[in-house]
Amino acid sequence: MTILRKLLGNQGEQKACDYLQQKGYFIIDRNVRSRFGEMDLVAMDGETLVFCEVRSRGGQAIDEAAQSIGAAKQQRLVRLAQAYLQKRPELGDYECRFDAILVQKVGSVWSINLITDAFRPGW
Repeated sequence: MTILRKLLGNQGEQKACDYLQQKGYFIIDRNVRSRFGEMDLVAMDGETLVFCEVRSRGGQAIDEAAQSIGAAKQQRLVRLAQAYLQKRPELGDYECRFDAILVQKVGSVWSINLITDAFRPGW
């Protein structure tokens, strides 16, 4: 990963975090790592525990960002969520949801598209 791409990802994740907080979400964790990979954001939206995948893109590739959360990535996110809940059993009684946050930067302008309940696992 290039330095510029890493920087865009970090900035995009911060923009997504700020956006969610403005929408009333309470951020619990960021960049949660396990043997299955990394969960970008974990938040509460009212009484719902939300696992958030952030996809940042520069230029005009926002559709590509949404398409990049395919079946394999969804399965990985479910495994990450299950591992997270094993470490945080006090959160196990909450309803869970998976959101996708698409962040795009064109020049100096940022746009954010929140996809609430982006997919539903079969758990």
